[in-house]
Amino acid sequence: MATGYAYRVFGTPTDAKKWTFSAWVKRAKSGTYHIFGGGATGQTGDGHSYLGLIPEFYAVYYDGSSSIWNLYSNPKYQDITGWYHYVFTYDSAQSTASNRAKCYINGEQVTSFSTETYPSLNYSTMWNNSGITHYLGRRGQSQNFDGCMSHVHFCDGYAYAPSDFGSTDSTTGEWKINTTPSVSYGNNGFWLFKDDASVTDQSGNGNNFTLSGSITPTQDNPSNNFATGNSLNERFAGSAVLKPTYSQGGLTYTGTDPSYGTPATSTLVMNKGKFYAEFKISAVSNGNYRIGVVPLAQWNNQAWMFGVGYAYHENGTKEHDGANTAYGASLTTNDIVGIAFDVDNGAIWFSKNGTWQNSATISEIAAGTTTNAAFSSITTSGLDWAFVPTPLNNDVIQANYGNGYFGSTAVSSAGTNASNIGIFEYDVPTGFTALCTKGLNE
Repeated sequence: MATGYAYRVFGTPTDAKKWTFSAWVKRAKSGTYHIFGGGATGQTGDGHSYLGLIPEFYAVYYDGSSSIWNLYSNPKYQDITGWYHYVFTYDSAQSTASNRAKCYINGEQVTSFSTETYPSLNYSTMWNNSGITHYLGRRGQSQNFDGCMSHVHFCDGYAYAPSDFGSTDSTTGEWKINTTPSVSYGNNGFWLFKDDASVTDQSGNGNNFTLSGSITPTQDNPSNNFATGNSLNERFAGSAVLKPTYSQGGLTYTGTDPSYGTPATSTLVMNKGKFYAEFKISAVSNGNYRIGVVPLAQWNNQAWMFGVGYAYHENGTKEHDGANTAYGASLTTNDIVGIAFDVDNGAIWFSKNGTWQNSATISEIAAGTTTNAAFSSITTSGLDWAFVPTPLNNDVIQANYGNGYFGSTAVSSAGTNASNIGIFEYDVPTGFTALCTKGLNE
């Protein structure tokens, strides 16, 4: 997850007219996402070039006054629930104009464009040029990427196909990552984020980047996709559209609704199994927030009031069907709420700072004993359930779906987790796991 960006001044290229950029990216929200850019440091008006998703796939070279060449795809790429494999291959020595710049998403070439202007024969851009500052996670002088990146490759002097970095799974038909591609990098080539958030080049070239701001490591990766906040969900209050402000990879939610809270449902849902998640109350401005689960098909602006959600209220009550019942301790700033949700048996438990409420114990939760559950006998059959906090205006709640962080702060001392999937602050009841693709397949 990133709130900053990385940059490096390139040296003499192996071939300024031929290169490949490959990256796995996960967007935190819709909007402009500049993944890789090049330009002169501190000279916003000079030429610059950039690749990204807006949600179109785009590639642009700009000379400071106009676009020299650019591509904007007709297909839209708005999925914020999973990872995209993004590949751009540049080879301006090709005699056919459309072969000089090729765009690929998840192994498939993009061939339909709303704007389609290709570079001229043997044209060199600011990408892969000597003395030019290259930015990862930024356009050049502005518009930082917000989301996750993994296995970012730049190959100077080589025009590779997506199949060099990924392949189609023979069982699922999904495009999957090749974590050890057999590629060459040339003089300016690099490989970042192979298995950590370091900006140290892992290609063997030593082309390390400099970090501006912060980049947070995460368990979320192309081989195991974790839940984040669904920024596409919104609700209407009269003519106003209300949804939280999402940041830090879609895991920090700032409320915008002063009355009922702004639900931030998880991107992944649960229709079977046992799952655990944690939510930290990082700032309280208005209070009256709730943390719980809701069936996605019945989601609406007042999920608890209308009886479809099950929540732990900040005043210490539990809430469902418009009724608040005495339950546990009240919540305040820096408290961490844990949720254990047994979808199979229709039961849910809440903890505060590692202490299960209503005298429940971690052993009885693991055993499926529902005597001290917050709610039991929940009808879950046929429903897809989502975790959801509802911060009010200016309240801030940070989610840990197993990523190991609250915002940019790592858990202080990871608890036990028998599933070995995800990292949490407190112990996870045996049999429960993180809400992620591997967890859903447990």
